[in-house]
Amino acid sequence: MKKNMGSTDKIIRIILAIVFAALYFTGTVTGLPGYVLLAFGAIFVLTSLVGFCPIYAIVGLSTNPATERK
Repeated sequence: MKKNMGSTDKIIRIILAIVFAALYFTGTVTGLPGYVLLAFGAIFVLTSLVGFCPIYAIVGLSTNPATERK
């Protein structure tokens, strides 16, 4: 797996994961939508830690300046 995420992309994903968790744990979003937000948040954290996004790989995107296509 070649890393295809830049640092800005990682930071944005972590912030979104925190917002999703806050919405769920404060009771603002409950039920199935809350579980979906938690799942997305977990995926965002995982992809940020690994530095690889499978969807980016499928569509040929990269936000990592070291591996951007020219």
